Amino acid sequence: MNYRSLLPFFVLALAASSALRAQSLPSGVEQVASVEGITEYRLQNGLRVLLFPDPAKPTTMVNIVYLVGSRHEDYGETGMAHLVEHLMSYGSPKHPDAKAEQAARGAQRNASTFFDRTNYYESFPASDENLEWAIDLEADRMRGAFVKKEILDTQMSVVRNEMEAGENSPARILSERVRSTAYLWHNYGKSTIGARSDVENMPIERLQAFYNRYYHPNNAVLILSGKFETARALGLIATKFGPIPRSAAPIPETYTREPTQDGERAVTLRRVGETQAVTVAYHVASGLHPDTGALRVLVDTLVGQPNGRLYKALVETKKATSVSGGSSGFREGGLFTISAGLRKEQSLDEVRDAVVRALDTLAAEPPTAEEVERSRAKLVRSMELALANSSAVGSALVEAVATGDWRVLFLQRDWMRATTVADVARVAKTYLVPSNRTLGIFIPEEQPKRAEIPATPDVATLFKDYKGDAAVAQGEAFDPTPENLEQRTQRVTLPGGVKAALLAKKTRGEIVNASLTLHFGDLASMTGKRTVANAAGDLLSRGTAKRTRQQISDELTRLKSQLSFNGYVGGVTVQLQTTRANLPELLKLAVEILREPAYALDEFARWQQQQIAAWESSATDPTALAQEALQRHLRPYPVDDPRGVTTQGEAIAELKKLTVEQVKAFWTEFAGASDGEFVAVGDFDAAEIQRLAGELLGTWKSPKPHREWSREFAKIEPLNRAIETPDKANAFFSAGAAINVTDEHADYPALMLANYMLGGHSASRLYLRIRAKEGLSYSVSSQFGASARDGVANFGASAIANPPNIAKVEVAFRDEIARALREGFGAEEVATAKNGLLQSRKVGRSNDTAVVSMWSGFLRYGRTMKFTAELDRKLGALTAEEVTAALRRHLDPAQISIVKAGDFAKAAAAK
Repeated sequence: MNYRSLLPFFVLALAASSALRAQSLPSGVEQVASVEGITEYRLQNGLRVLLFPDPAKPTTMVNIVYLVGSRHEDYGETGMAHLVEHLMSYGSPKHPDAKAEQAARGAQRNASTFFDRTNYYESFPASDENLEWAIDLEADRMRGAFVKKEILDTQMSVVRNEMEAGENSPARILSERVRSTAYLWHNYGKSTIGARSDVENMPIERLQAFYNRYYHPNNAVLILSGKFETARALGLIATKFGPIPRSAAPIPETYTREPTQDGERAVTLRRVGETQAVTVAYHVASGLHPDTGALRVLVDTLVGQPNGRLYKALVETKKATSVSGGSSGFREGGLFTISAGLRKEQSLDEVRDAVVRALDTLAAEPPTAEEVERSRAKLVRSMELALANSSAVGSALVEAVATGDWRVLFLQRDWMRATTVADVARVAKTYLVPSNRTLGIFIPEEQPKRAEIPATPDVATLFKDYKGDAAVAQGEAFDPTPENLEQRTQRVTLPGGVKAALLAKKTRGEIVNASLTLHFGDLASMTGKRTVANAAGDLLSRGTAKRTRQQISDELTRLKSQLSFNGYVGGVTVQLQTTRANLPELLKLAVEILREPAYALDEFARWQQQQIAAWESSATDPTALAQEALQRHLRPYPVDDPRGVTTQGEAIAELKKLTVEQVKAFWTEFAGASDGEFVAVGDFDAAEIQRLAGELLGTWKSPKPHREWSREFAKIEPLNRAIETPDKANAFFSAGAAINVTDEHADYPALMLANYMLGGHSASRLYLRIRAKEGLSYSVSSQFGASARDGVANFGASAIANPPNIAKVEVAFRDEIARALREGFGAEEVATAKNGLLQSRKVGRSNDTAVVSMWSGFLRYGRTMKFTAELDRKLGALTAEEVTAALRRHLDPAQISIVKAGDFAKAAAAK
């Protein structure tokens, strides 16, 4: 349940937008509007329905948005909308255990709360039965959710734990403080999570009244995306939702408006931490205002990498380690923010003054035509790539609906396209004035200049006669079974030795995803090379012998593509995403970067500072410290061994010693394409790409041969350690054990299923015990992983909690492990878990990026999709007795190591 904002502008365009116009609609349903393939319908009770079918997806998402969020909370009710979200997830009379039902059907589900809305969704394998179930679930809990005191009693502490987790991040708290200072009266100034006192003392009667006030069909928008039949979906919606009456009283409207800010405001935050931060905020217009597009372009001209003004002024000069920004346009206004991060040794005053000075001088020195066009083109490219991502649109529509109308998705795109140099200069002059800033001190002026925020535009006028763009071409309906994936994939070995898997198919927007992984060296030659290997891979995209970093960025914008490089000890992985027409050029660019990296001294120095700052920022973080200590214990190798774990102090020391000459020497000594995997999935010409990849990589020989290395199983003495992290409100619990199996071991499927039932989903034993029953933790789970290479599998579990509750979490964890070993698993529990896990694996195979990753691993170890099919078969055939026996054979509770990190001294003193 993530109450933070979702991505503000994803776009979906589908070809079947008006399929029902020639057909009769169900009784009581009328068609309202249709733009670029998304069609809006309305029921007589006021429920609005958005349908965007995508037959190429094997999944369906049902997403319902209630137009109520923290903006609608009264005094003493902060966090109430978010609390209702938690209680709604527990079910209703017809669906008394909603989470278990969702898990049994392999559904991915979640909910979120923000300023203007709350939403709930399920994404599940497409079928008539699943669709009816999901629609029935949302209809039943619209008015019948279990908003009861016994659930509130456990969820209050869970929400408080979620609140504490957020308080561990000084940068996040600084952002909340700036927002609360910028807003004097409007609820946009209050964190959606709420005040601790409100959450802890919330009367159930007020919570029930809040639910009964806002959860009605005439205050909701139902969104269906993915694979479904439009006529059947509308029929089900009319049947399930139609009988629900609209609210007896009108839905309350909020009327508080933030007055024009009349002077600079300041806030200072003092907490434990290792890095510093500066944030500046200005009030801006609603997301319904045309200035939205120009404001977003302005942000990128300032902080975009590598040519943003503040990036060049602060990061390139080593005054700061990072800059970032954003412009949020909500229903009733928003904030334009700029932030900078810096190390303790860097001057906070100098960075603060530089940020303020750069923003104050924008009116006299606005962005140039070149700056505006570069940023506008980059942002438009991102939106155009999103046009093909139908699975993300359901989430994006949530924010559009909350802003005032779903069609604002398309309107904001249009505003971005039309943004001019004059527009950017105008919004900078209008909004970025000292009296509208939250950061500094008050300075008297003879003629104070105020930023008058425009009124929220009228939605009906805004969208009168609006049509939008033409629909994007659809992809083919593709069955993601292992058999079909195997049949449709061509596997070859390219000249030079790289293994390739090419899966050509029609995709939405002609999108193709690809990866290239190259392997270097052996255990002996990679010893002591972790830091330089990471640097060599990470720095690749920052320039070549032929192109600067900016020229690479501009070329990616021209190609409407994304390209990323990840270096690690023993190799490098390149991720590519583009369209059919641009794949050949993108592949050429990727290989040019690999074969001719510049490794410029200035880019290396900036990277080095950023990496040091990133490691320093984790020095007091409970999660990072606990995980580092546990993994270091479970991997008892020397610090320079590639199989070992580097601590924060060791990593920083290595980074400070590293030179750019060492990076260049490493790449020259090891880099080549004699051993690796190339995978492409999507819309492309397989013969052309096979030929091109062979030409580009065939002559690039690795200077030294690659040989795999592995971890060997060894019994490790268990550890139980507590790490003190002063002034951190949230603590972290981490447990782990090494298990002597590979993913080809006979017990591997049974151990997978056992982990799934223990803590692998939101109806698992650990989740139900620690979160649902005892209310100790917002986040609790277990993990199990094994590989083909290592003889060591890993079982682990983790949870967050208030420091005084960590001991209770440990007791509950050990108790549930002991109970599973003592009592085993029941036949019904195993049957439900098998179905959920198999459905989840099927959903995973419907994601092209996941298929790329699967094929890359299979090529490396000489496997085919038959491995996946056989694993599914084995999972489906497991009995309760087999799962219990496997867990008893391999998991010894006495061998589980535990590390906890938190402010335990403060908790003990308070107790």
